[in-house]
Amino acid sequence: MRAFNGALKSLVKMLGRLLKNRLIMVGVAILLQILWWVIFVERLTRYSIYINVFFRVISILILLYLIRKDENSAYKIAWIIVVMGFPLFGGILYLMIGNKKPGKRLAIRMALVKGEMKETLSQNQWILKEIQDQDPSAAGNVRYIGEFGAYPVWKNTKVTYYPVGEDMFASMLEDLKKAEHYIFLEYFIIQEGLMWDWILEILEQKVKEGVDVRLIYDDVGCVSLLPFHYADMMEEKGIKCLAFNRFVPFLSLVMNNRDHRKIMVIDGHTAYNGGINLADEYINRKMRFGHWKDTGVRLHGDAVFNFTLMFLEIWNAFRAPDLDYRLFRPHRWHPEAFEDDGYVAPYADTPLDNEELGENIYINILSQARDYVYIATPYLLISDEMEHALCLAAKRGVDVRILMPGIPDKPTVFYMAKSYYPPLLKAGVQIYEYTPGFVHAKSYVCDDRIATVGTINMDFRSLYLHFECGTFLYGCKAVLDVKKDMEDCFPKCHQVTLGDCRQGLIGNMLTSVLRVLAPLM
Repeated sequence: MRAFNGALKSLVKMLGRLLKNRLIMVGVAILLQILWWVIFVERLTRYSIYINVFFRVISILILLYLIRKDENSAYKIAWIIVVMGFPLFGGILYLMIGNKKPGKRLAIRMALVKGEMKETLSQNQWILKEIQDQDPSAAGNVRYIGEFGAYPVWKNTKVTYYPVGEDMFASMLEDLKKAEHYIFLEYFIIQEGLMWDWILEILEQKVKEGVDVRLIYDDVGCVSLLPFHYADMMEEKGIKCLAFNRFVPFLSLVMNNRDHRKIMVIDGHTAYNGGINLADEYINRKMRFGHWKDTGVRLHGDAVFNFTLMFLEIWNAFRAPDLDYRLFRPHRWHPEAFEDDGYVAPYADTPLDNEELGENIYINILSQARDYVYIATPYLLISDEMEHALCLAAKRGVDVRILMPGIPDKPTVFYMAKSYYPPLLKAGVQIYEYTPGFVHAKSYVCDDRIATVGTINMDFRSLYLHFECGTFLYGCKAVLDVKKDMEDCFPKCHQVTLGDCRQGLIGNMLTSVLRVLAPLM
C-alpha cells in the first residue's frame, strides 16, 4: 500500500510539473486544434460531396498560387507536396500557418518605426568611397547592406573577437559594471543559472544607480525556461522588459517569426553580438552536448549606433517610443575619439520584407571569394541558391570549408543536414564535424579581408523567418582572429568523406523525405 501511495504521489507531482510547463500545455492545445480541424473537415466532406469538392478546390487554388508566388523554390516545393499529399487539409493548413510573413499588426508597427529612423540611418558617402577605392567588391557588399538592410558602414570602431562564450562573458560583466546611462539587452534565450544570475545582479544594481535598463527576450525561445510573467517580474525590479511576440496556444502565422537576435548595448558606445545567448551552456558551465563552441564580437565605437537602433526598432514598436535618436549616438557619453580599425557594418535581417539579406550577404561573400571561405554553422538546411553558391565557389578553386557540430543538439535536424553533404563534397566543399562537441557559431571569413559574425544560421528559419542580426567586417584586425580560430578548430574535427554519407536504400529514401520537408522545420 505504501508503495502504491508513493507511486501515486510521484504521478501527481509529475502531472503537476507537466501542467506548469507552458511549452507542453501550448503544444497540447495546438495538437488538439489540429486534431479538431482534421475531424471537422473529414466529417464535413463525408456528409456532403459539395463540401469535399470545395476543400479540394481550395487546395488546387493554393497550388496555383504557390507556383506563381515569388518565393524560395524549396519552401514552395515542400508546401506543394503537403497540399498534394493531403488535398482535403493541405490548402487549409497552408492558409493557417504556411505564409512566412508576420502578422499585419506587427508589420505595421515596425514599419512605422523603421520609417522614423530612415534619416538617422543615412550613409556617410566618404566612408563608402574609401572602401570603393580599396576594394570594389567589398564596397558592393556594404552598399547592399546600406540600401537593402538600411544600416550604414562605419569607421572608428574597435572590434574584439571571442572564440568561446566564456571569454566574451567575462568581458560583458566588466562593461556592464561600467555602465552609467543605459543598458539594452535583446536575446532569443535567457535561462536562470550562473550566467544570467550574475548579469541580473549587475542590472539590479545599475537600476538602483539610475541607469536605464531595458530587456527584450523572445517568448518562444524562453517558453520552457522562464515563467510566463517573467517580464512583470523584471518590471518589479525596475528593469523595463518586453517579451517579444507572446507564444499563444493557437495556430497562428505570427508564431513563425521569432526574435533570434543577440544584442547588448552599453551607453551607446559598446556592443556585443554573436551566437551567445544568456544561459550556462553558452559559457560551458553546463555540459549538454560536449564542448559548446560559440563566437561573438565586442564593438567599441561609431558602429555601435546600428545595434542601438536595431534594439529601438523593436522596443519603439511596442513601448513608449524614443524619437530623438541623437540622444543615443556613441559620442554622447564618450566624447573622446574612438580607435580606427577597419570598417564595420552591423546589419539586421527581417521577415518584414522580401529581401533575404542574411542569405544574400553569405552568397555575396562566396561569389566574390578568391582564395578561401571558412564557415561555421550549427545547422545546414539550405536553399538551392545557397547550395549552388557553395558548390560554384569550390569548383572555381576556392577553399570552401564548413565547420559543423560533432555532437548535435537536434539529431533529426542534423540528420537532415547530412542530406546536403554529398553534392557539396562532390563539388569540392570540405566539411568538418567538431569532435569535442556542439558548434553554435555563425561565422564566415574570407580571403583575410572580410568576415561576418552574428546570429544567422544556415537554415530556413534563420534565413527566411526570424529577426536576425550580424556584424560585417572589412579590413579589421579581428578578421584574422576569426580565421585563426577556424584553423585551430579544423584539426579537432572529423573531416567528412563521401563514404561517411552512405545510408543504404531506406536511409536514402528517408533522407530525401526529410530534405523535402526541411524548409518547414
